[in-house]
Amino acid sequence: MAEPIRHGGNLREAAKQYGIALGDWLDLSTGINPRAYPVPAVPVDAWRRLPEDADGFAELAAKHYGAPGALPVAGSQAAIRTLPGLLQKGVAAVAPLTYGEYTPAFERAGHRVVPLDVTSVTLPEDVDHVIVANPDNPTTTYLDRDVLLGWHEQLAAREGTLIIDEAFADAYDNASLAPETYREGLIVLRSVGKFYGLAGIRAGFVLAAQPLRNALNETLGAWTVSGPARHAVSAAFNDRAWQMETRATLARESARLSALIRSLGFKPYSTPLFAWFQTPTAANLQRALAEKGIWTRLFEHGVSPSLRIGLTGSEDEWSRFSQAFEQVAGEQ
Repeated sequence: MAEPIRHGGNLREAAKQYGIALGDWLDLSTGINPRAYPVPAVPVDAWRRLPEDADGFAELAAKHYGAPGALPVAGSQAAIRTLPGLLQKGVAAVAPLTYGEYTPAFERAGHRVVPLDVTSVTLPEDVDHVIVANPDNPTTTYLDRDVLLGWHEQLAAREGTLIIDEAFADAYDNASLAPETYREGLIVLRSVGKFYGLAGIRAGFVLAAQPLRNALNETLGAWTVSGPARHAVSAAFNDRAWQMETRATLARESARLSALIRSLGFKPYSTPLFAWFQTPTAANLQRALAEKGIWTRLFEHGVSPSLRIGLTGSEDEWSRFSQAFEQVAGEQ
């Protein structure tokens, strides 16, 4: 049996490992907005009735993202697991350090997975599919739209596919290739878990040309997103004032986090939702913080060990984290 894929947010595992009660932890191990969208009360019918495709939910998402069409799914994870089986078998290129679910999903579907050089303008001739997160998790690498559209053009000539995971793109303005998804072989995945802080409702969207959306919909079947989730997402998408205010807040908090990391001698890279830095002492830092009940995300593969740290949700949490981080960093 393959080793389980590790993710942030595994707080119960940390509590068991370090003997600290679950409620005493400060979880900074994910890139999820700690100030989640305040979902309004859920109507009774959302609990009692089966979701209906005619409710306008898909159309609302397409309009929100500026895409020609959208397929609601149970989080982008559902698409990541299913899409490889719908694509022509071939060679799939994935960045060496990125979200860990892509490689096993493509391998299970019979594709050969090779490392992707994100600095390359011209793709290797044997690559059929490219999967990239933009911005990347955890490296924060952001690829220009012209590079991505150039890759798509090369892949389209081979009847291949470019999949762009934009899970963290909501925190930016105009950072999406969603409007381009009328093109065959261009797929954009979106999630409401990160920017909106609603990871628990498991809702996401596949933005792609209609034939691919139809094939994926047939494979996944009916009722992929629950009624309460549809209610929550619809409210969040329609609340433009909350979105604008949240983007400004996240930008400030991320800048403060990066400034602290930099002041302690590290070189941070950041998105509005998390900061990431490489250091040989990453494992020691994570362990020392964990002993204080602060959970962060360790990456032990890649060029160098690295640490990803999410945002705190209050000034009290910031004080707890910053004081602990300054102490453990000074002890390394």
